[in-house]
Amino acid sequence: MDRQQALRNSLPPMAAPVIPPPRGRGRASFTPVSWDSYFDSQRRISVGNNVFNIYEKGREGPILFLIHGGGFSALSWALFSKAITDIVPCRCIALDLRGHGDTVTEDDSDLSAETLSRDIGDVLQALYPGDSCPPVILVGHSLGGAVAVHAASRNLIPSLAGLVVIDVVEGTALDSLTTMEALVRGRPGRFSSVENAIEWSFRSGHIKNPESACVSMIGQLRVIPAGEQLPGTSADMGHTVNTTGSISEDAEDNAESPPTAAMPGYTWRIDLLKTQPFWTGWFTGLSDLFLGCPVPKLLLLAGMDRLDKDLTIGQMQGKFQMVVLPKSGHAVQEDQPVKVAEALATFMVRNKVARAIATFSPTFPGC
Repeated sequence: MDRQQALRNSLPPMAAPVIPPPRGRGRASFTPVSWDSYFDSQRRISVGNNVFNIYEKGREGPILFLIHGGGFSALSWALFSKAITDIVPCRCIALDLRGHGDTVTEDDSDLSAETLSRDIGDVLQALYPGDSCPPVILVGHSLGGAVAVHAASRNLIPSLAGLVVIDVVEGTALDSLTTMEALVRGRPGRFSSVENAIEWSFRSGHIKNPESACVSMIGQLRVIPAGEQLPGTSADMGHTVNTTGSISEDAEDNAESPPTAAMPGYTWRIDLLKTQPFWTGWFTGLSDLFLGCPVPKLLLLAGMDRLDKDLTIGQMQGKFQMVVLPKSGHAVQEDQPVKVAEALATFMVRNKVARAIATFSPTFPGC
């Protein structure tokens, strides 16, 4: 499978064309943007010998504990956090999962659902010792949605007030695992700069909103130390991917000169292929666990085709609220942060977890 084919066979499939970048700005459209343009603070939370990185936005109201997808980082929630704190009083806490972003643990390779969900409870306990934790709504995207469900079903969050899962469903997720390896191998293995990576993420549809890509991609990368040999992928590891203008059908049009010793380049923060032993465990039994959580639930999807049989029946029985945003790719909260914020704000107001700021009018019911 060539790189173009792999990009088209994304997981889950893309639903709509990407948002065009701002006109007239050229390369500047892909300039990295710092986290503090969207969040109020960044903190390191120590749990034993592990140090978890979080970003925070908002100072009052219930907690939205935000859990990103596999390969992403807490910065995936930057635009969403700014949008939702403008319409309901709440505190957003976005976590870098172990093995991701700026979090460092004793065993970054242990990405089992049990370990990841336990980390959620441990971080919240470190932030709010004893019974001091305000009401918490767990919000997870993709892998993060699975982690949120596991944490909720294991009663790891005593003050849990709601559960929001974004674009992950057991049936379609398990079916997609057969193409996941090809998708991961089809990504470029090295970028000459952060700008190059941001541009690739937008041009390929990995993140369809260029504003979000400019802040989010920073957390997905690491500098390649001098002398490090990267494992091979379908992309030529001796070159970077140049996606300026558009993704060319001709592979040689996509190549730049390899990074030099002075500029070693960037690669992915986490090698997703090494997480393969955990893929099935993340999603098996997810629908039953989700339906069994005794709190208000919201399932937010990029397309109706994501629903499996169990969730279709559960939705018809009114066991959870559902919202579909069809003009999104898989990274729904990045592609349409304002609409996702409005959906969650409506969910919170509807379930009396928060009150709306005067300028926001919730729309009832959801779906």
